Amino acid sequence: LSLALYAGSLCAASRAAFLYHDYCVIGAGPSGLQVAYFLQQAGRDYIVFERSHAPGSFFALYPRHRKLISINKQYTGKSNSEFNLRHDWNSLLSHDRRLLFRHYSHDFFPNADAMVHYLEDFASLLKLQVQYNTAIIHVMLERDEQAWNGHYFLLTDQDRQNYKCSSLLVATGMWVPNVVNFPGSEYVEGYETVSINPEDFAGQTVLILGRGNSAFETAENILGVTNFIHMVSRSRVRLSWATHYVGDLRAINNGLLDTYQLKSLDGLLEGDLEDLAIIKDKKGKLHITLRFYLENRNTSAGVDSITLPQDELDNFATRAPYDRVIRCLGWKFDFSIYNRSLRLMPGKGNKKKYPQIKPSYESRGTRGLFILGTASHSVDFRKSAGGFIHGFRYTTRAVHRLLENRHHGVRWPSTVYPITQLTNSIIKRVNEASGLYQMFSVLADIILLRENATAFEYLEEYPVGVLAELETQTGRRAPNGLFVVIMEYGRNFSGADKDVFYYNRAVGEAQHAWQSNFLHPVIYYYKHLPTEREMKLRPPDWPLPRPDAVHHIVEDFLTDWTAPNAHILPLRRFLENCLSTDLRNFFAESCFFFAFTRQKLPPFCQQGYVGMQGLLGSEGLRRHAVEAGLLEDYTPRDFSGDKMPDSREGSQDQLLRDHAIPVRPLQHLVNAKDE
Repeated sequence: LSLALYAGSLCAASRAAFLYHDYCVIGAGPSGLQVAYFLQQAGRDYIVFERSHAPGSFFALYPRHRKLISINKQYTGKSNSEFNLRHDWNSLLSHDRRLLFRHYSHDFFPNADAMVHYLEDFASLLKLQVQYNTAIIHVMLERDEQAWNGHYFLLTDQDRQNYKCSSLLVATGMWVPNVVNFPGSEYVEGYETVSINPEDFAGQTVLILGRGNSAFETAENILGVTNFIHMVSRSRVRLSWATHYVGDLRAINNGLLDTYQLKSLDGLLEGDLEDLAIIKDKKGKLHITLRFYLENRNTSAGVDSITLPQDELDNFATRAPYDRVIRCLGWKFDFSIYNRSLRLMPGKGNKKKYPQIKPSYESRGTRGLFILGTASHSVDFRKSAGGFIHGFRYTTRAVHRLLENRHHGVRWPSTVYPITQLTNSIIKRVNEASGLYQMFSVLADIILLRENATAFEYLEEYPVGVLAELETQTGRRAPNGLFVVIMEYGRNFSGADKDVFYYNRAVGEAQHAWQSNFLHPVIYYYKHLPTEREMKLRPPDWPLPRPDAVHHIVEDFLTDWTAPNAHILPLRRFLENCLSTDLRNFFAESCFFFAFTRQKLPPFCQQGYVGMQGLLGSEGLRRHAVEAGLLEDYTPRDFSGDKMPDSREGSQDQLLRDHAIPVRPLQHLVNAKDE
């Protein structure tokens, strides 16, 4: 007995011991695996906890009808991998070309099972440190001044094993169903459990609570077998093509809108769900009434004596009884496992389903606690793509870069170029970068100017919400001003009530670029790094405070901003005005001419011609420059205006043949010298 007790105490002590890691990641969904990849590439000490036996367990069940609404475009006409990610909404970022989602499905809207397979391969092929069958049930803080953030995070799993980490990355997503409680809500079936077999709904009348993609997905599945479907929600339907928000209703699910507007019995209603009540009659039919009627009834009266709205208003919209009521109200974050010491609080208003976080994705209540993936969507809710794989794969990378600078002294990656490459660098990024394109108005490229604007430092995809903290968060200095390159829609173009197909909706001329409606690049110029106060006082719906100068590159039907006159020339002139310099490229002849006629050479001549750098000229290149109007034509002409014979015409070999100088014998040269 003593030995058994002793062994038991040793076992308990070992289980109570804390297993330490620098980084703990909760959840092996897409965002959890994405941050694990970056941590592994950087050689950091980390562990990912996953409650299921495999990664991406959410996708094993959802969406219920198995069709994803994230596009999987196989062909774009281009081979540039960065550009192609603009139209691949499912792949995670990695160096392994095998881990592109197009290798797992050829469907434009893939099956969710393909996502499960993809995430399994992503974790296994990259050998990510994931601990499966581990459900974290409690998280708390332990104060310690020696810790990175002044405290450690203590985690406990379902087997009472304890873990300690310096930084906590929460990637659990949103998986707790939103439930509205009202009288009779016990008769409501949830999206998470309702049958997906259309035959189970044959000849039935169905009411759906909700108006998101899950509600319309459910309706689409049973549209052809029901008597009719009604859908109730507090807000009007939001179409993604009008709001430009991919989380709103997508065209693939909107069949019910057709049957509603084309007089085929189905319909949409608006009303506060908390005001509803459901009464079940003796035949099992479900009647919709209002909570008001139940509160005023005699509690001893039977069901048949309950007043229904149609008793007073005989054309009440939902007077017909329903066979089934289905709840499709989306999901919310699970706050239950976090101790009060973490001060992880829900947001306010329509963001209450998300935890409160800063624009840096760090918790407002606890330093070192970062929210990743879908749960971080409060930063750009109904604005950008941060709640979806094609958005949070970039915000997750941004968080990793912030952590690398904070804890390991690895500054934000950057590249230094001579100022002559400024226009080219911007044009290249706005035409290729997928992070700017997907996370419009949220992530931006930052261009830090060097002294006297002779060079610049280029930082990619930085969160603009923490622009005032750029020097602290990146380790880079910005004493000489900066440009911010960002993608935006037109200010008044997006909205549930907007007609985005109106005539003359697009702008085609560069002088009207500021009126562009569709997604287009915008460049902000600041002489000094904006302050925290300026960020807080920025105009409503502006991603940034008022700049010293701003330039819109006119929208383009092909999203190809390479037109010399419409796109590149206005951009270059804007940059030149901001920097008070000439950013043009010149031939050596022009630089030679400027050296004798100007007090200051253009940067291209200073860094190229004077430094004996550049391309060697040729007669063909000179002639092309003359024809393009880039060089004066100095070819001699006779009195009739015709060109005089030019000994320079033809190839160099021909010139040598035509003007060969007789070679004199060496002895003759010696004799000539003596003479």
